[in-house]
Amino acid sequence: MRSLFWRIFASFWLAIALVAGLSMLLGRMLNQDAWLLSQHPAVAGLAEGWTQRYEQQGPQAAQAFLEQRKEVFRINVQVLGENGQPLVRGTFPPRAAAFEARAQNPKRLPWRRLNDDYNSPHSGETYLFIYRIPNPEVAAWQRESRLWPLSALGIALVVLTLFSLWLTLSITRPLNRLRGAVHDLGQTAYQQNSLARLAQRRDELGVLAADFNRMGERVQGLISSQRQLLRDVSHELRSPLARLRIALALTERAEVSEREKYWPRLSKECDRLEALISEILALARLDAEPGAAQPINLDELLHKLQEDARLDAPEQQIEIQLESGLQLNGWPDMLQRAMDNLLRNALRFNPVGQPIVLTASRNAEQLCLSVRDHGPGAAPELLARLGEPFFRAPGQTSSGHGLGLAIARRAAERHGGQLELSNHTQGGFIATLRLPLTAPQARP
Repeated sequence: MRSLFWRIFASFWLAIALVAGLSMLLGRMLNQDAWLLSQHPAVAGLAEGWTQRYEQQGPQAAQAFLEQRKEVFRINVQVLGENGQPLVRGTFPPRAAAFEARAQNPKRLPWRRLNDDYNSPHSGETYLFIYRIPNPEVAAWQRESRLWPLSALGIALVVLTLFSLWLTLSITRPLNRLRGAVHDLGQTAYQQNSLARLAQRRDELGVLAADFNRMGERVQGLISSQRQLLRDVSHELRSPLARLRIALALTERAEVSEREKYWPRLSKECDRLEALISEILALARLDAEPGAAQPINLDELLHKLQEDARLDAPEQQIEIQLESGLQLNGWPDMLQRAMDNLLRNALRFNPVGQPIVLTASRNAEQLCLSVRDHGPGAAPELLARLGEPFFRAPGQTSSGHGLGLAIARRAAERHGGQLELSNHTQGGFIATLRLPLTAPQARP
């Protein structure tokens, strides 16, 4: 992964290294004596060459070496021993030495004086070299020697500028795209492909863009589903309200003796409306914070469902198949409502004389709660839509409101699982809640 951390880290270290190197270079340039001694060609290697000749060939060879250097570089040299006395005559004229001694301001002399100690690696003696370089020679050399440090400084600044510009754009451009995506999401106009290119980056911003893309897709889907749900609710509420209004109008026009026969119809429409509103509220409560998860007694839950079903449909037979040792953490009321909806759906289609089977079993790390009936089942092309709110299979529009399976599916998702709907291989219909056995977290 081309981590953004390493880009910033390398940029700072590159900047620090360049600044430190240039600072040292400029510091040596400002210290002109050290700069001249280390870089001027007239001085470079002079002390070592003179010492070698003096110690191996004698004073005459050392003096000739100094005179040869003066002819080439126009530099005057004196060499003093440890006692402070000249070891050779040198190339500095006595009259010039007297003039230098009388000068009150050394900076106004026509030459630059430099002193440097040299320790002989062979004899261990220390020699003091006194260099006198003419000012025009020093000025000419400084103009040439400053060119490459200034060039290095300019190149370093250009490199730093380009690298900083690249680093800045690699951060600000993705942030601007994320800002635009946040704005679009706030305006409910988020496009799933708006961050597709940014999500392909292999750094932290790419990971952030991929996560934001998934979040935006999820939020946009929730907004769309909520809008669709609101339209469906409006449509579903309009029908019972219209029937109530018709019944009221008929009641008002009827004679007093005939009004009694309309009251059951009004009561029935009120019950339908109340049941619809109750299911809508139950579906809405699943989006609220359910609180902390707690252990669920599956045996008690299934037997309670069995008792309630016997009260509503005493002619139906309910069987329970519970595997021992099952433990589940979740929200009991939510899970009971989901299973109750699945069981009521089975009671609606199961023929009398055939049992409805409630099963709780373990499959790997999942708990499977299933309700199986022996009814006609569902068309294969409709299985994928049975969990949608207010969707009812053709021919079943008079029974239910199409919210039972939607509530069960939403409850399974809140537990971190899923609802599977299918036709049983031996006939009938089976609905299965597949839930993780670990403690669930509150999910959106």
